[in-house]
Amino acid sequence: MSPVAMPDTSASSFAPLFEGLRTAPTAPDAKAAADRLAREISKLGPQSIEEFDVLKTLNNFATNKKSGYERESAAIAYQSLANVLGAPVAPILLPSLPILFDLYMDKGEVVRAAAATAVKSILKLFPPESTRVVFRNLETILENGKWKTKVGVLDAFRTFVAPARDAVAAELGATLPKVEAAMHDTKQEVSSAAIKCATSLCTTLANPDLVPHIPVLVKCMSDPDSVPACIKALSSTTFVAEVTAPALAVLVPLMLRALNDRSMEVQRRTVVVIDNLVKLVRDPKVAATYLSPLVDGVQKIATGAAFPEVRAFGETALKTLLKSGASTSGPPTTHRDIDGEIAEVLATLKTFLPQELAIVSAKSPNGPKSPKYAILGTSLAFQASLVTDLVFLRNLKDTKAWDRCVGQYMSVWLDQSQGAAFAEAVRTHYLAIDQAKYAVASTHNSEEGELLCDTLFSLAYGALLLLSHTTLRLIRGRRYGILGTNGSGKSTLLRQLRDGKVENFPPQDQLRCVMVEHSLQGEDGTLSVLDFIMADKGLANVPRSKIRDQLIEVGFDDERQSDMVGGLSGGWKMKLELARAMLYNADLLLLDEPTNHLDRNSVKWLEDYLKAQTNVTCLIVSHDSGFLDNITTDIIHYETKKLVYYPGNLSTFVAEHPEAKSYYTLAATSVRFSFPSPGSLMGVRSNTRAILKLSGCTFTYPGRTVPSLHNVSCALSLSSRVGVVGPNGAGKSTLIKLLTGETVPQEGTVYKHPALRVGYVSQHATHHIERHLEKTPIGYIQWRFQDGHDRELLEKATRTLTPEEKKVLDQEWVGKDGSKRKLEMIMGRQKLKKSLQYEVKWRNLDHKYNTWVARDDLINKGFTKLVQQFDDLESSREGAGSRDTSAHLVRKHLEDIGLDGDIAQYNEISGLSGGQKIKLVIAACLWNNPQICVLDEPSNFLDREALGGLAVAIKEWTGAVVIISHNHEFVSSLCPEIWNVDDGRMIHQGKTAVIEDAFLDAKSPKGSGTNTPVRSRLQTPIGSAAGTPVGSGAEDGGVPRSGLSKKKKPTRNMMKAQEERRRLRKLRWLSDGGPKPEDTDSD
Repeated sequence: MSPVAMPDTSASSFAPLFEGLRTAPTAPDAKAAADRLAREISKLGPQSIEEFDVLKTLNNFATNKKSGYERESAAIAYQSLANVLGAPVAPILLPSLPILFDLYMDKGEVVRAAAATAVKSILKLFPPESTRVVFRNLETILENGKWKTKVGVLDAFRTFVAPARDAVAAELGATLPKVEAAMHDTKQEVSSAAIKCATSLCTTLANPDLVPHIPVLVKCMSDPDSVPACIKALSSTTFVAEVTAPALAVLVPLMLRALNDRSMEVQRRTVVVIDNLVKLVRDPKVAATYLSPLVDGVQKIATGAAFPEVRAFGETALKTLLKSGASTSGPPTTHRDIDGEIAEVLATLKTFLPQELAIVSAKSPNGPKSPKYAILGTSLAFQASLVTDLVFLRNLKDTKAWDRCVGQYMSVWLDQSQGAAFAEAVRTHYLAIDQAKYAVASTHNSEEGELLCDTLFSLAYGALLLLSHTTLRLIRGRRYGILGTNGSGKSTLLRQLRDGKVENFPPQDQLRCVMVEHSLQGEDGTLSVLDFIMADKGLANVPRSKIRDQLIEVGFDDERQSDMVGGLSGGWKMKLELARAMLYNADLLLLDEPTNHLDRNSVKWLEDYLKAQTNVTCLIVSHDSGFLDNITTDIIHYETKKLVYYPGNLSTFVAEHPEAKSYYTLAATSVRFSFPSPGSLMGVRSNTRAILKLSGCTFTYPGRTVPSLHNVSCALSLSSRVGVVGPNGAGKSTLIKLLTGETVPQEGTVYKHPALRVGYVSQHATHHIERHLEKTPIGYIQWRFQDGHDRELLEKATRTLTPEEKKVLDQEWVGKDGSKRKLEMIMGRQKLKKSLQYEVKWRNLDHKYNTWVARDDLINKGFTKLVQQFDDLESSREGAGSRDTSAHLVRKHLEDIGLDGDIAQYNEISGLSGGQKIKLVIAACLWNNPQICVLDEPSNFLDREALGGLAVAIKEWTGAVVIISHNHEFVSSLCPEIWNVDDGRMIHQGKTAVIEDAFLDAKSPKGSGTNTPVRSRLQTPIGSAAGTPVGSGAEDGGVPRSGLSKKKKPTRNMMKAQEERRRLRKLRWLSDGGPKPEDTDSD
């Protein structure tokens, strides 16, 4: 009942109610008495609580140590007041919470249960907006309470998580330190409750990047020893969401601990994570408040860390911290003045107070009025706290929130409609003030077209910030080309848009967003093309006829639609991806390198198709400058971690920014590649001697009837520069697989120099590294070459023994003495005249019975593959065995191929961009100093600058190069010899750099210097690392000798001088490092 209409009454009506409650013999009796008391208050109005000292009486009952009945009755009465009077009474009951929590330590179980029920009933009344006020009260009780009280308070915190997630998150900074202190309580029950409470509170973090790490973060609070593991997990996380105050409240204490860790690795990871996270903090006030404590620790590492690289990372993080708004003098002394704000709002509320509830001052009739009842003043002060937060957060349009914070508390003093009107009057007052303070101007021009999205976001991967506080603004029907260097985050942006991880980006049901990238590796290789599309769950409702028509539109006729997906070439797989994307009817099409593996006709078709889609917006990442020039209506350029928009195509952009002309030319404006010198080959003294040769080779893929290659013959020499061109599916990649030994021809022969090393970069970069995604680039190269040879060589199909070849191993050899033996393995090799002989270990015989067998004898007996296996291993050892796989040397090698040293050392392969993966694969294939380098579509993932750097490096390199590419400009600038593959047949064009003769049988035309290839750093190959009895003798027998000269026998003095020279050479090598010197007679 409204207090205005309250009848006159005396204290006598309450006395029997109190007495009934005090003397109630059982809990049901106490409940009945408590309900009568609550109904009486409801009838008389809330001011009766004050007039008849209801709360004072109940508090006396609750603190009566002599009577358990009274204590239980008091708790039950509080529960009834909360249940009967509802939310309006919550501010009045809030000061009684400490007394109820004290009852948690009561000896009587019934008292404890009644107190817990009463606390739950009271806390349930508070709206989400009151979380700050309630938490401050609970924190005070937590600090001063006994152990059961503490457990109760910690459980009470958790009850706010579900109904008030955002409000709880905003309070983490103040509440978590109190909860963390409880984790170290001597009582196990308190510690366990605190861990549960912290885990529950941290689930309110709105940062999706941190959610998977919540258990680890909480464990760090309770167990400091787990900090290194947590920092390691954070350092490999993709951070894309803005880092707000709640996230910093959780992370900063962890970072402070990690900065004090003794391990250099933990310190390095910590400053890298700090550097990355700070760039995602947008609000300078938040940065100043939360990040300032980190400054001293980071400064200490920047100036005093033992490792120079850790100091460098520390300096970078320190600059970022100071730039964000953090201060060396610590957090700002003046935080938000909440008490002052509450006082101002309370004065406003009192001004709006109706006449019947106020005492008007005669001196200032229009100023703040005094409330008629003290208990109303308590309620108004509580409302003022809530309104202060609403105004601070500028939540001025949510009428329901204002009704929860003001209207429902006033409705018990006025009536429902008057309470709502009071709340609306206060809201309108503050809304007018806010609108005057923050005038909003519209930025969108309706003539541009429909605005698809206008999103402010940041993007990072682990330790790399890619974009910082930038805007993605897209108009329907436009085609945007995204430009930036390799590793700047172009593909990462598209992937995060596809996965819906870009903050504020519209969800899929509002904005249909589909990505086309060359990720199809034929996972379901057994399905036909049509069935593969039908199997896509996202296209379950699309009729088969529509899918068939779409496939025909991109070039799949009925015959091709029945082909297996696994047998498609790279170009046809990309067309299949495009067809699938077009069936989704997207609003936004994300195209990541769409022209990769497409021939010119297909690229032209793609251009025409995209231009015809006037209702679809396209975001395109491509290194094909011609395609971008023809297709784009706007350019989005990565500039200092921002997206900058330029209307017009690529030509218009380059005209405006001449420094970006590297998108058009192959000039390596900033990127320099440096290839290691190829090793020399035994017996090959001419650059034009054939070292790899195909003769009449035919190859058919399993399950097909038509050969992919038919009767192909070709050869390579050290001076070869060959471009392999032809339409999609013509057999280019198949030809290369035959050359490198990935596959075996059904007809014809492949000849290869026994010591030849071939470096191969396949069409799909992941082909080489897909099983090593958890390794770093340096770790991958160390794994691959740690045994002194290339581990991946042994996995080639051509070097794996078939069952028939294993049977050949069982054939017996008859020796000169008539004894019979079976070959077990080849142990070593050495030169024999103009060929080689191999050390053979015989089955079940000791090593002392090993014998040397000529190469021709082994091949005639059918041991070709075994010989080739050993040749591969030995040639790989000659290249890789001389190279040290220490981390700093591998890092230097990767930097020579254009990969950033820090990325190579610290980032996992799974997080590298396409361009960075290609650079890693090129570096790995060049590690063992190959004589032939085969690059299959190298231009697919490299940007223009990196492609220019690669072109310059290829021109300067002295080994043979084979390039497959649709990039005509790249091939024609490097390759005078062209192999044109079409429909399984090959045509030679241009200048051939091979003199057709046998590998080792014919002599060099002239022993002149003009025919001699550039020698490797070692001059001659090193002897086998496998303990071959005789060195390789690589250069013996190649130079014609004169029959007149005879070598003089050295004198004793000459031999002494020679020994001295060798000793000094060895000392120099031991002290200076570098390649091991040869034991030659010369100085």
